[in-house]
Amino acid sequence: MKTTSCVLPHTLLAVALLLFLSYCTAFAADMGPPGDGGTNSGPTYTPLNSWSFYDHINWMSDNGHAPISFTNLTSSILGDGASLVVNSTNQAWLNYHVIEPDGTTNLSLTSGTIMFWFAPSDWASTNQGGTGPGEYGRLLEIGSHTLDSSYGLWSIYVDDAGANIYFSTQTNDFSSNLTTYVSAPIAWTPDYFHNVTLTYSPSNTALYLDGVLATNGPPITVFPGPEALANGFYVGSDSNGIYQANGLFNNLVTYDVPLDAVTIQQMFSQAYDFYIMSPWNQAMWKLISAASSPEISSSSTTPNVITGQGNLQSLGAAAICVNGADAYQVWITNFTTSVTGAGMVSASFAIQGGQDGYFYDVFAGTSLTGNGYWSWQGQGQHGNMYALTNLPSGPVFIKLGTPLDSDGDGLTDAYELWISHTDPQNAYSNPDGLLDGWDILLGLNPQTNNLTQASARINYSYTPADWLSGVSGVKTGSVTLDNEGNVQTVSQ
Repeated sequence: MKTTSCVLPHTLLAVALLLFLSYCTAFAADMGPPGDGGTNSGPTYTPLNSWSFYDHINWMSDNGHAPISFTNLTSSILGDGASLVVNSTNQAWLNYHVIEPDGTTNLSLTSGTIMFWFAPSDWASTNQGGTGPGEYGRLLEIGSHTLDSSYGLWSIYVDDAGANIYFSTQTNDFSSNLTTYVSAPIAWTPDYFHNVTLTYSPSNTALYLDGVLATNGPPITVFPGPEALANGFYVGSDSNGIYQANGLFNNLVTYDVPLDAVTIQQMFSQAYDFYIMSPWNQAMWKLISAASSPEISSSSTTPNVITGQGNLQSLGAAAICVNGADAYQVWITNFTTSVTGAGMVSASFAIQGGQDGYFYDVFAGTSLTGNGYWSWQGQGQHGNMYALTNLPSGPVFIKLGTPLDSDGDGLTDAYELWISHTDPQNAYSNPDGLLDGWDILLGLNPQTNNLTQASARINYSYTPADWLSGVSGVKTGSVTLDNEGNVQTVSQ
């Protein structure tokens, strides 16, 4: 791939294209709520109760029922407007009646549905590079697990690695048995909301994750004892407030009948847009940058750090190729989108303008509210068609960046403005002596003086004359230096 380092007196041109995926809006508007009598009318389901958690003072249910007790709770604006947060170094719980003193049922144990949205607040699943909650975090629980089954349990929970979710029950018959009806793997990350729906009846149990059936189980037959039921159910912890979910809860709803799969999918799809479009839910709408293929120019010791096809899929030459006034006048044309069977979105487009021999960065994001929400998707040339697949449902924005690198640090101005958040006019955004491009390439933080970071000091060293003398411990491979300590090449 040709490396360009020309600097022309043109400002960076960014072409932003709004991909406000109209099919999502039309789907939500036309479908209506399940059982509304419209074209998608199905069974009518009436909730037993619901908790939107907008009341973060008294934690009243949406039906106006107060909790039995609560302590050490906080709230968050993440989610669909408001969320309950159960994540404290002290004991924390939120406890409601199973059956209210006035006879109202909040939770049916023999047959029903529990649906809620949950996001870890400070943990990621081990299969996502995290450590999990570190304990068996309770999402919703009645009773308590005992070795001799003397009390009773009815629990939806995750394991200590945050890699699996379970629904288990135990009765008070002293049999020491614990019955697990369903379990499924999960891969969760902080502040990303997932919909959890459990249905259960004398016929079967079923667990749905993000609107999709994850697993089926046998009929529910084991129930906690009367003392456990009288003590109510807990959201986000066990009855002692110890085994906390360490996360955020939003829109908890209970029913006394199992919802059908179509309704669950529809309810998930309707609600998901509110989560993915909320400017506060940054974790849900950040796209991940593609892997780059760095190069070293044959005529320079400056790396071309962000380069390569990335996630872009080449569709071949466009029907026509239009030149721009110069290499920095580029735009997007022939934009089309389609929805895959999994509900994800594919987009195709042509890069036009610009000139031969230049490569143009493609960035994707899900908000225009700031520069912190973009991802680098790859590079393409003008006069060619490209595709991006597996985009999220919801608003997606695509924009182009030019090869302009004003400070010659190996990062384009567009990349510095939208991804690394370094100064495109200063090759050394921090005082550690390395170009911003080398910081990125070596896995260092270009916004931080790495000389002051204890974890980074061993990665490179200087001679008394302040020339870089070695780099180690960052990535496998080797670094070649010239006589003045300038980095010439990096092999990986």
